Amino acid sequence: MNDYIMRLEGMTMRFGGLTAVNDLSIEIPTGSIVGLIGPNGAGKTTVFNVITGFYQPTAGKVLFKGTDISGKQPHEVCSLGIARTFQNIRLFGNETVLQNVMIACNVRLPIRWWEPPLLLPSVFKKERTIKDKAMDLLCKVGLEDLADEAATSLPYGQQRRLEIARALATDPELLLLDEPAAGMNPRETHALMEFIKNIRDLFGLTIMLIEHDMRVVMGICEHIWVLDYGVLIAEGPPSFIQSDKKVIEAYLGEEYARYVNG
Repeated sequence: MNDYIMRLEGMTMRFGGLTAVNDLSIEIPTGSIVGLIGPNGAGKTTVFNVITGFYQPTAGKVLFKGTDISGKQPHEVCSLGIARTFQNIRLFGNETVLQNVMIACNVRLPIRWWEPPLLLPSVFKKERTIKDKAMDLLCKVGLEDLADEAATSLPYGQQRRLEIARALATDPELLLLDEPAAGMNPRETHALMEFIKNIRDLFGLTIMLIEHDMRVVMGICEHIWVLDYGVLIAEGPPSFIQSDKKVIEAYLGEEYARYVNG
């Protein structure tokens, strides 16, 4: 068994004369919850965009379960077993909670545009399977009672949970969460931390998150990488990151003080 679900080998991403990520090499252990942190503009979301196929790396490789996926299109990356959420919630606002998850189920159970008009029995069977799968996911994330509500009518914390449920509908092995606690109050943040740990165990996932809330990062991540101006300046378990002078100087200062002072 491969101990690492993903490896980045010398990954570099340049935009003209700007180097957003420079020679990044990391290994993500299978089944872990890990974090990628750093100041605004450090290159964190760029890393996610390269992994998920939105950008093709200028140099280096992205290896998923030992296979080089560098430069694959986002839909290909998703079909391989990598899903993500975004810093800004991107739900289908005109659809219900249930419909948002059903749409994502099409990654594994596609219904082609020309099939429904033919009224084939196989289409009705597939639609029922998709609906059942979506409802099962809503039950597992605690949103089953809101299935028929408009997605954008949900409170902020539940919208985040729905976005994660939609990502889970693609049956990922690696889930990337981009600032999942952004905009949440302390109660919602605490619930989110438990939720992330629970879905890791329930779905057998590996989870990598970008997050500025140090309570979340230090509370659930088993390993952390710190970027500054696109360069990896430190990595290790939370206890090491909290005490690393380079990290405190570059990033943790004020955030770290907030965390340790409660």
